[in-house]
Amino acid sequence: MEQNNDLNPLEEQEIQSTEETASSEQSAENSKVSEVNNTEGDTTAEAEKKNSKSFFGKKQSKEDKLKEQVEKLEAEKNELNDKFLRLFSEFDNYKKRTNKEKIDLIGTASERVIITLLPIVDDFERAIQFNQNVEDINAVKEGFELIYNKLKSVLKRFEVEEIAAMGEPFNTDFHEAITHFPAPSEDLKGKVMDVTEKGYKIKDKVILFSKVVVEK
Repeated sequence: MEQNNDLNPLEEQEIQSTEETASSEQSAENSKVSEVNNTEGDTTAEAEKKNSKSFFGKKQSKEDKLKEQVEKLEAEKNELNDKFLRLFSEFDNYKKRTNKEKIDLIGTASERVIITLLPIVDDFERAIQFNQNVEDINAVKEGFELIYNKLKSVLKRFEVEEIAAMGEPFNTDFHEAITHFPAPSEDLKGKVMDVTEKGYKIKDKVILFSKVVVEK
């Protein structure tokens, strides 16, 4: 700006001071604008950084959740495996125990039967010894009948029953046919005409099939 030579030194100084003040204010305004721009830039950068951090934070959280689920499933699998092993071990012990009990029961039952039959064996021995010098045949018959009845009572005590066969319709559940003969009449077809060996059962369980001859 060109200075007016007509102005006195005081006026010139006042004008110069005014211009400097205006220049200073302009500089201050420019500085504020720059600070505002920088602040906005910083704010935008922080927001972007925050959004970026938030995005990766969510991803990490999802991975942690999946990891927790895997650990939970692994723990459940281990628990089920332990339960299975315990049950298998208990079942194996149960089988061994029941098998042992069955063997002991069979052994005990056999022992009871043998103990019950031994006195009958003694009776047979005494009868044989007595019959060597006896001359009365009726005494011999009576002795054997007594022993036979005693044996039958023992069998009855253990629920052993004779299987009915003679004259009965042939039944494969109880009878075993060893041969066949032609039936003399139609009403005798399929029936037992002779028993070669008696059969027995304990309650409803067949322990010995009757060997029979069937009319055909």
